[in-house]
Amino acid sequence: MKFIAVIPARYAASRFPGKLLQALGDKSVLAHTYLAVKNAAVFDEVIIATDHQIIVDAMRDYNAQVVLTSPDHTSGSDRIAEAVSHLNIDVVVNVQGDEPFIHHETLHLLKNAFENDVNEMIDVVTLKEKISHTAEIQNPNLVKVITDKDDFAIYFSRATIPYQRDTGFVAPYFKHIGVYAFRKNALMKFSQLPPGILEQSEKLEQLRYLENGFKIKVIETDKKTIGIDTPEDLEAAIRFLREMEQ
Repeated sequence: MKFIAVIPARYAASRFPGKLLQALGDKSVLAHTYLAVKNAAVFDEVIIATDHQIIVDAMRDYNAQVVLTSPDHTSGSDRIAEAVSHLNIDVVVNVQGDEPFIHHETLHLLKNAFENDVNEMIDVVTLKEKISHTAEIQNPNLVKVITDKDDFAIYFSRATIPYQRDTGFVAPYFKHIGVYAFRKNALMKFSQLPPGILEQSEKLEQLRYLENGFKIKVIETDKKTIGIDTPEDLEAAIRFLREMEQ
């Protein structure tokens, strides 16, 4: 099974333009992410797929393989589909460029899920992390996920799901970690489908998979990560990096 990683790196992020090239210690956010994925020793190949020459130039110092893709893609998955369309691979992992603290054990979980899926029931594998703080649960920038008893995704939302109707029972809450592993054939089918109503409403590309009947396995991890969507997230990441280095 050929297993590669692609890091979609859109330069003009809507909430925080240019965030991938922001300084995080002595490297950019994207450089930290790339090196974490490369050094995990999980993948046969690691590719950065971007829409801007400035990303290409910035990653030259790391000898990264960078592919220029169309600036018109509406999601990271669409960008990855263009980057891998000509490659002979089995599984491609989408690691968001703003996940600089992605852990190697987390990436191994994704690989193991496909290696153990002998009946090929899984189209996509992704991750979740338990959360308990009210501010996180109610934060629309933290996507929540609910699953069935077999850990297949039922829904992803920026809203607080499940809704807490009564005070006598508290359901666990999980945030979605934006790392995906796709079978290549599922990814290519996805890229040919138009965004559906749910995806357009929540601005979550994974809902296009659910709307079209794809099976998404969601694995719990306890490895903490900090996705960087806002300047405040970057400040939190800087503090986290300083604590790691102490």
